[in-house]
Amino acid sequence: MALRDIPSIRRLSISAAGLLLLAGCSGGDDGTVDIAVIGTPASVFADDLRLSSGAQHVRAATQSGLVALNAQGDVVPALAETWLPADDGLSFYFRLRDTDWPDGTPMSADTAAAALNRTITALEGTSLGRDLVVIEEVRAMAGRVIEVRLSSPEPYLLQILAQPELALRAEGGGTGPMVMTRLDAADREDSNAARLAFKPPDQRGLAMDEDWQEDVRTITLTASDAESAIARFDTGETDVVLGGTLGALPLVELGPLSTATLRISATIGLFGLRIQREDGLLGNSGVREGLAMALDREALLADFNLGGWVSTTRPVYPDLPDDPGLVAERWADRPIEDLRSEAAARVASWRQQFDAEGGANAAELSIHLPRGPGWEIFLGNLAEQFATIGITLVRAESSAGADLLLIDRVARYPSPRWFLNQFHCSLGRPCSEIADLKVEAALQQTDPLARAALMAEAEADLTLENIYIPIGSPLRWSLARGSVEGFVPNIYAFHPLPQLAEIPR
Repeated sequence: MALRDIPSIRRLSISAAGLLLLAGCSGGDDGTVDIAVIGTPASVFADDLRLSSGAQHVRAATQSGLVALNAQGDVVPALAETWLPADDGLSFYFRLRDTDWPDGTPMSADTAAAALNRTITALEGTSLGRDLVVIEEVRAMAGRVIEVRLSSPEPYLLQILAQPELALRAEGGGTGPMVMTRLDAADREDSNAARLAFKPPDQRGLAMDEDWQEDVRTITLTASDAESAIARFDTGETDVVLGGTLGALPLVELGPLSTATLRISATIGLFGLRIQREDGLLGNSGVREGLAMALDREALLADFNLGGWVSTTRPVYPDLPDDPGLVAERWADRPIEDLRSEAAARVASWRQQFDAEGGANAAELSIHLPRGPGWEIFLGNLAEQFATIGITLVRAESSAGADLLLIDRVARYPSPRWFLNQFHCSLGRPCSEIADLKVEAALQQTDPLARAALMAEAEADLTLENIYIPIGSPLRWSLARGSVEGFVPNIYAFHPLPQLAEIPR
């Protein structure tokens, strides 16, 4: 099938600020809130340290860390009821709630510190593990106090510790506010549905209230493909759909009589193409840069009519809080026609050399990306743009054999360090060893301005390697009825399940 033989998209004018239509229909009259998470049961109910977005929501509901993220994306107490940073920024002190482990033994500073240390060790070798390298030591102090000692100040330590993967876990059950039971299958481990119910307040480290059940609902959560989840929402069977990406956006149909609300989270993160190999066509740095030059980023997503979507030529999202403004957008003052002419010349030069060495007279690249109508539209537009510089783009069936890999990833915290960590050489190649060294040097700086300057230098070095072709910010959308008051779009596209099940007084 040709790349352009794809379903036409239903035209929507979408504001990244949040609402498209206001909801009026109420759900959950039976005391439950029905939530569909887009994904397979294996991905949504995963129980390891590498979690999909759906699994992060489940983990945060059933297992707690020292701190957590609320519906607005802010850090709030979890197993730690309070925290205090040291004056030098090199230590954080967390006071634990008076609570127990799942087996009924008291949660002490010693056992909690040991659990956190186990998780930090297990995450080594992952991108989240790179975020944790500033943690020098986790140790128990007097009473229920834990000290997290840092090698250098980290302004986003709390956001990092709030990640669902950093939950304190133990055998015998969960440490989170809710208990999950898999449903509706002879072998419940293969079930695509689960029930999540709140624990009594005293089991959550809170004061007991005899009427607590009047303030909460039970969640019925289903792992579902996007088409089925949207259909169930349209018929009123589901109150919330989480985990929408660009790939499923064309499936959403909203009309004047719709009771749905489409919520777009204005996320920050990576949305672009990762170079997977440095040989052949991609072994030429000038050609790799030419791929980035040739893209009209707004036109790539023009079919989706995304108001407020942010495009960028930078590997680090622009205008972050600690971005010193030392790195500018590339080619901002050059017409796209000129950029494509230069890129085409670079590809033609490579082909002449390749032909002289006995190679085939073709410049073809393969790309791996998910399936879905939105991704087919994106792929068609991308192929058309690459064709203008003499490159044929084909779909690869697996990431292992692809020349290019679509990266569509929401940031965990709003710092250049998160973005640079995604390309660290310890996580795979191609990469920039010089950029990694600059990041390590930045972490040794206590002066925020000096640290920011080194991070900017690292970004510049990574950019020059041309191993990542930035496009813009990742798109995340959800569907939520107005009766579900705990839903708030936020930059992390993270929507805590417990708050979706609370009944405001």
